[in-house]
Amino acid sequence: MTRLADLAELVRAPAALSVPGDVLAGAAAAGALDRRTPALAGASVLLYWAGMAANDWADRRLDAVERPERPIPSGRVRPAVALAVAGGLTAAGLAVATAAGGRRAAAVAVPLAATIWGYDLRAKNTAAGPAVMAACRGLDVLLGATGGRVARAVPAALTVAAHTWTVTALSRREVTGAADRRLPGLTLAGTALIALAAPGRPTVLSGAPSSTECVKRGPFLRLGALVPVVLAAGYAVRYGRAQVGVLADPSPARVRAAVGAGITGLPALQGALAARAGAGLLGLAVAGAAPLGRRLARLISPT
Repeated sequence: MTRLADLAELVRAPAALSVPGDVLAGAAAAGALDRRTPALAGASVLLYWAGMAANDWADRRLDAVERPERPIPSGRVRPAVALAVAGGLTAAGLAVATAAGGRRAAAVAVPLAATIWGYDLRAKNTAAGPAVMAACRGLDVLLGATGGRVARAVPAALTVAAHTWTVTALSRREVTGAADRRLPGLTLAGTALIALAAPGRPTVLSGAPSSTECVKRGPFLRLGALVPVVLAAGYAVRYGRAQVGVLADPSPARVRAAVGAGITGLPALQGALAARAGAGLLGLAVAGAAPLGRRLARLISPT
């Protein structure tokens, strides 16, 4: 019998804490935060877990050489079980998305699932790999926006996609290390630009306040405008510091640490995007997943 703990490791269960923030940021940007949003976030998690299982199934022979401790090459999870888990989670994710958001959600969820599988089976080890993975995360943000004005969520989707490109590009050096320091230098520059762009111009979901309300609420509005700035700064410091570590020591261990920081630090960026759309408290709640993700990453690696 396959143990539940082994399946949790197969799908990188704690790393899923970095996923709901995509949907929440997209929904906030599109003005679509409603009762459907939690279900769409759940569908996103299911598709993420499916992608992790499919990834390990596709890499099972390579992992037998490079990462023999993973569930499939170590013999703790049979390949057929991993493939069945990936397929079942994909079907469940599509079903939940369609039930929650109807045709509009399905119109994004289906391409998202196809892109996830395309990455795992074909694109991952090609030059297009980082771009395809970035597209997965961008579509994930747009999934949350399907209940509102999707176009308004495009900037948030592009921001998350850009971050994902940096993490995926680094992840390709997890085994060999980053002997060529140009890559971590490039991803670090990208992280700085993302952090600068993330706060944007904050908006208010309920509409612009009157001049009288601005006087009464001035301190609160200014405080609200600071939330995305602070969250974006926290994202930049944590992920950026890990990339600086790679520049100093390009060993595989440092690269894996930077990739882990990119994954577990993503909620801070998602929180900044939600806050700039006017959902400050939601942004703080999303960012709050980052410390928990870091603690859980000590138990189950997110990479």
